[in-house]
Parts: sequence; structure tokens; C-alpha cells
Amino acid sequence: MTAGEVGGPVVLARAAWPEPGDGAPPPLPGFVHSPFHPLVAAVARRCLDRRPAGTPPGEQTAVVLVSAQGDRASAEHVRAAVAGGARVGPLFFFQSVPNSVAGLVAARHGLHGPVVCLAPTGDPLAGGTAEVDLLLHDGDADEALLVLIEQAPDAPGTAVAVLLGGGTGQ
Repeated sequence: MTAGEVGGPVVLARAAWPEPGDGAPPPLPGFVHSPFHPLVAAVARRCLDRRPAGTPPGEQTAVVLVSAQGDRASAEHVRAAVAGGARVGPLFFFQSVPNSVAGLVAARHGLHGPVVCLAPTGDPLAGGTAEVDLLLHDGDADEALLVLIEQAPDAPGTAVAVLLGGGTGQ
């Protein structure tokens, strides 16, 4: 992803997880069992930390979290527990919706804008970028943190975060 088309958003910062030297993302208090939530929080922090010096944060920064399958590890754990007649811990109800971690990212970083979670059926980047374009165009946000995350079975997953803002259409 590069600078947007005329009137579109500009990439202010970008990060991925993993990058060379990365292990597992740091644990995230209040979230259990799954690497999904720590991965979202780690890549979001990394991206926001890469905001260019002298670029002030927007007044309304949206968080747009995009994942076709969401938190697979937690969903599979809950499915197995229910199928086996075991008790499901209360934290799984909290973390079962992706906006719990998106809201935590917004709160931790003082982002005051909409929080949107998408599960696209097509291209995740295109769906997320279209949502960001809409939020910026409608004035709901003046920048957006777009986080794309997917988990493969039996793997911690990968994530990309892009901070988008500016653009000539704003």
C-alpha cells in the first residue's frame, strides 16, 4: 500500500508482525489462550510508534480491524469445551468479539474515533481501505489505524497495521 489516489488517504506509518527478530507478541492482560489479541495490540503499537516525527495525531483517529476469520484459537477452544461439556471461562465471552481488542487499542493510545471491525468475504485490504475511505470522507475520522490480521491453523498468525490520514480530499 502506498499513498492513496487523488483525494485518498496517505500512508503515515506501517508495521507488520512478525518482522525480523520477532518472537511471539507480548502477552495482553485480560486476554487468554489466543495469540490474536496480543498480535493486534503489538502491531498497532508498533505502527503508532512509527508515526513520523512532527506529525501530530489526528483529533479523530479511527481503528479499523479486518479479519476474515477472527480469533480462531479462542473459537476452537470454546467449541471444544462446549462439545465436551466443560465450563467456558468468562474471559472468552469478553474476547470473543474483535472489537474488545480494537477498543483496548483505542483506549491505550488515546485514539478518539470510531472503532470498526470487518470480516470481509473478498480482499481484506480492499475492504478495510474502503471503510477507511468512507470514515475519512464522511468526516467521522481524520486518520485511521487499519489493522489486518489472519491466523493459520496451528500458527500464531500475521498482522499488518497501516496508519492512514491526510490526502487531498479532506
